[in-house]
Amino acid sequence: MNEIQPSADPRVADLMKAGRVRVALYVPQYHKDTVTGALSGWPVDLVAALGQRIGVQGVPVEHPNPADALASIVAGHCDAGIIGIEAERATKLDYTAPLVEADYTLLAPAGSPYQNLTDADRPGVRIAAVRHHASTIALQKIIKHATLVYADTPAATAAIFQAGEADLFASLHEVLRHYVERLAGARLFAGRYGFNALGMAVAKGHAGRLAYLSAFAEDAKISGLVQRAIERASWSGIRVAPSARA
Repeated sequence: MNEIQPSADPRVADLMKAGRVRVALYVPQYHKDTVTGALSGWPVDLVAALGQRIGVQGVPVEHPNPADALASIVAGHCDAGIIGIEAERATKLDYTAPLVEADYTLLAPAGSPYQNLTDADRPGVRIAAVRHHASTIALQKIIKHATLVYADTPAATAAIFQAGEADLFASLHEVLRHYVERLAGARLFAGRYGFNALGMAVAKGHAGRLAYLSAFAEDAKISGLVQRAIERASWSGIRVAPSARA
């Protein structure tokens, strides 16, 4: 993380005074060690780098889902967040340009007759999805006949799928690939039905903080920091978003 050095900046003077920057994250952006409680993952690395750049402690704040992370940012319990960029969220949040693009796909159980989303989008097909997740918001715009079955977290959604209460499971490629490893005969659909553009976000009314985070995000992409964080986390189906700079 040493390539991003701290420097005083009036746009984040309040964070410097507080001695910390609290960044909302949500499952599955991080992994929590069951013994030590330590968090790891590419967003956790970026939070640490952000804190280093400001000259304060970078504090990743856990949330079970995007809706809770958004609420935490809006309420001021967190100073910023790393969250999927969606128009409906933009009524409450302001975003930097995207940091990463994470693919969406679907998981089918052994023996499933469906090969792609077009084939599966028919009456009677049930697709398990995480309520309010960006992957679900994208899917809602695409499907015309299948029915979405919701749960509030990836684990609860997977439980619906594994119990046979849904025919398919929609989520991030990175989430679903772990279930492929656990479920005999399960497979991921080829390709993607969309992707999650994740950026840093602040509550409305923090233009200076947003400008600072926007510069940080672009520097992190250009310097290779984001790519190294992804590689360290061993995520798949994810790539660094293009730079917003000409």
